[in-house]
Amino acid sequence: MICDGQPDELTRFSSVVKLFNAKNPAGRREPLLRSDGRAPHDLRPVKITPDFIRSAEGSVLIELGRTRVIATASVEDGVPSFLKGSGKGWVTGEYGMLPRSTEERTPRESVRGRQSGRTLEIQRMIGRTLRAATDLKGLGERTVWIDCDVIEADGGTRTASVTGAFVALALALERLVAAGILRSLPLIDSVAATSVGIIDDDLLLDLAYDEDSRAQVDMNVVMTAGGKFVEVQASAEARPYTSRELEQLLDLAASGIRRLARIQHEVLPASFRSHAR
Repeated sequence: MICDGQPDELTRFSSVVKLFNAKNPAGRREPLLRSDGRAPHDLRPVKITPDFIRSAEGSVLIELGRTRVIATASVEDGVPSFLKGSGKGWVTGEYGMLPRSTEERTPRESVRGRQSGRTLEIQRMIGRTLRAATDLKGLGERTVWIDCDVIEADGGTRTASVTGAFVALALALERLVAAGILRSLPLIDSVAATSVGIIDDDLLLDLAYDEDSRAQVDMNVVMTAGGKFVEVQASAEARPYTSRELEQLLDLAASGIRRLARIQHEVLPASFRSHAR
């Protein structure tokens, strides 16, 4: 199990956040105190437990504060019909929430007879962000199914799913290499995700539910360990945001994703860490 609480170093982005949060149009304000005691640039405590589901080729339990997600990776021979004969593989995601992962029971979507738009959006995000990190030609005509099941939700379930799912994917592919099924690890880089937002004109990293639910601006960011953007989802929930605020939010997200990438790499075998360098 790998754990991470408060960051072990302050990045240059903390000074940016402090500068932004020091004033608003009305003048100076008291220092921000988040409900869980974090500073604006702090992640929630992170734990990644590998091989959480022993029957899966790759699996983790990722805990991000009170948000907990199980991610598994299952490998099957064959690909969707549009890829047959191409020599390329496929990575796809599914996402769901236990009924009491939330404060009030949420009915199972299987009982309702259809998936919600939110569920479809999140599982498509999981699949495409992991494909961006995978050498699909190197995978061969195989499909990796990524299943992300939220067992407790307190904000950031999609970003926790992406971060945990990458570790599950890498563990599964490592086992294919160890078994001689693959000649080399078909990964281009690691990916991780976090949320950022503006709440009461403050820039915050890694929003818990009580913050996300009242955000003026809400953003989810996926990046590689090498610092490249994979996906940015940003919306003005209560007010528009400026290009300067957008730049500051992306910088803040990048600082958090670098920490998440270090935690991911500590969980993975030495062979992956060597490959990633």
